[in-house]
Amino acid sequence: MKERNPTRSVAIGSVTIGSRYPIAVQSMTATSTTNVEETTAQVIDLVDAGADVVRIAADSKADAAAIVEVSKRTSANIAVDLQENYRLAELVAPYVEKLRYNPGHLYHHEREKPWRQKVQYLLDVAGANNCAMRVGVNCGSVDPAKLLQYAKGDSTAAMVDSALEHCEELDRRGFHQFCVSLKDSDPGNVVAANKQFAKQRPDVPLHLGVTEAGLPPDGIIKTRIAFEQLISQGIGDTVRVSLTVPNSEKPLEIESALDILRDIKNGRVRSVVQFSTDTLNIISCPSCSRVENEAFIQLAQDIKKITAYAQRYALTIAVMGCRVNGPGETDEADLGLWCGPNYVNLKKGVKSLGQIPYDAIIPRLKSELDILIKNLESR
Repeated sequence: MKERNPTRSVAIGSVTIGSRYPIAVQSMTATSTTNVEETTAQVIDLVDAGADVVRIAADSKADAAAIVEVSKRTSANIAVDLQENYRLAELVAPYVEKLRYNPGHLYHHEREKPWRQKVQYLLDVAGANNCAMRVGVNCGSVDPAKLLQYAKGDSTAAMVDSALEHCEELDRRGFHQFCVSLKDSDPGNVVAANKQFAKQRPDVPLHLGVTEAGLPPDGIIKTRIAFEQLISQGIGDTVRVSLTVPNSEKPLEIESALDILRDIKNGRVRSVVQFSTDTLNIISCPSCSRVENEAFIQLAQDIKKITAYAQRYALTIAVMGCRVNGPGETDEADLGLWCGPNYVNLKKGVKSLGQIPYDAIIPRLKSELDILIKNLESR
């Protein structure tokens, strides 16, 4: 295995990431953030499973207040996932160890303000409270202005460019306690993006993960492929395995990450494995606190079962659990479902097919899938 890139050290509470330290393992709570009792219990479960850092999503002032209370009830290193409301940072920063923002999401809040002004605010808050930062770039939510600079469909180049631009901005402003993540649902794109970034910024710690990896065991396999190819090349300082599982099974993310890291360390890797794109590919996001109806998890499991007959067709079905990732991260799928509180929004590519009740979505999905298969067979 190649020696790790000489990444700088970044402290996240009691854990430090960087090439001088072991690769840290992370996960994210899936309970409703405002349910302090359940969220605290899940944080403790994840730490007991071996999590070095636990991320919690904040999308409202109520979420922020709950995170403050959770932080008082646990000694975990907490990272806060700032969604579109980046100004929640000042409410939680005194009580947590890390802030995560998505450059693409900065675009959606206070659009009249330049993104650099928003980043300066975040750096002021993080610096004043000794918080680390993660610049989290996702394939389905790249800054729209950045996407316009590249050929349609080339999200990887846009992701890398966005991450590099934000790193330059943080460096210019004298803030160095940050890491970067570049995530995609395709492990091949994850490998390509992280290699490109690491070549240009070998000093910046990387958080590795395959976003919306899906249900186990497929989601674990996709993640293993990306981790093996990157970590064996010295790339990666902290990892997260993202799985679609019920709340009670959330520690499986930590267990899977530890298993993969252990195998890589001991040379038990499958370097010749390739994830097939010539068969049915079901993408589903990890269960998290943004999910508005827990029926989403069962729906993803049911879809995997009822679409087994279509396994030999090169089609992609994306099942997303919330309005944050749902609309954008289903655009590239042949059939996309993003789940609201009462309805499932069904899409064919970027085209909306309407809102379908949960008890009617399976037959409608199967009908649309059969049409796609018929079209493929008629070519």
